[in-house]
Amino acid sequence: MGVDYYNILKVNKNAKDDDLKRSYRRLAMKWHPDKNPNNKKDAEAKFKQISEAYEVLSDPQKRAVYDQYGEEGLKDMPPPGSGGFPFKNESGGGSNGFNPRNAEDIFAEFFGSSPWGFGSSGPGRSTRFQSDGGGMFGGFGGSENIFQSYSEGTMPRKPPPVESKLPCSLEELYAGSTRKMKISRTVVDVNGRQVPETEILTIDVKPGWKKGTKITFPDKGNEQPNQLPADLVFVIDEKPHDIYKRDSNDLIVNHRVTLAEALGGTTVKLTTLDGRNLSIPVTDIVSPGYELVVAMEGMPIAKEPGNRGDLRIKFEVRFPTKLTPEQQDGLRSALGG
Repeated sequence: MGVDYYNILKVNKNAKDDDLKRSYRRLAMKWHPDKNPNNKKDAEAKFKQISEAYEVLSDPQKRAVYDQYGEEGLKDMPPPGSGGFPFKNESGGGSNGFNPRNAEDIFAEFFGSSPWGFGSSGPGRSTRFQSDGGGMFGGFGGSENIFQSYSEGTMPRKPPPVESKLPCSLEELYAGSTRKMKISRTVVDVNGRQVPETEILTIDVKPGWKKGTKITFPDKGNEQPNQLPADLVFVIDEKPHDIYKRDSNDLIVNHRVTLAEALGGTTVKLTTLDGRNLSIPVTDIVSPGYELVVAMEGMPIAKEPGNRGDLRIKFEVRFPTKLTPEQQDGLRSALGG
């Protein structure tokens, strides 16, 4: 099909007129070249695409031709006033009946001459686009002085991101999970009214993600007239675990043993976060502060697929509170005291 107008306008193929208008308002505000002074060339191209996509999809005749024949089909449409009959030129090419309107004219139909207070010089045309230059964006080059004459306070701003915690169990962060989050927010309809809207967002939690990891959904915050919507940010938080404690990519377990086990050996039995049963033999004498490291049994490392941190078992020796005379004698004899 060539250019995908639906994707450019961020709508599906069943989008109604209100959907098209709302999406156009949001994207045009975001990509207007005056809103992107440090990235003006790319913004102009994007702004042109958005305007062209809206012009085609909001016109039932153009949309029907586009859906059936794609972008090329639009070039063979009859020009306005031709009686509806397409015609070919001598070389056999199309008449190129579709000529996209000036992007600023479409923009002005939504926001007046401009949402930033520029004066109007006729139906939907801003004064800063009367300079010479030609082409879809011929006027942008001459708008710099006017752009600079307005304080930044009059420009539509993007509010700071709205952050929410996303509590995850250690099991979820070990194996990964898919979370569905229902959000309620306020959006601006085609008439400029604020109306409530609910939406389900999907978050794919990746194995090994750490507390503080941020997942950003652009422009999913509340909308206000003549203001860009805020981004919605979810911040990973770790729920406490009954057995394991996380230390970066390692997992830590505190394990108590008796004095007899500390001296004579023991086996530590654990169930891993993904449900496996481990039996870890302890053959060393467990002295105060002793730590047993089991390689590759820690958390997955998000940036190193297949690699894991370590499992660190920290021992606490439980000393008896009393010994009988016979036990004392037995210890002295065994330990050579």
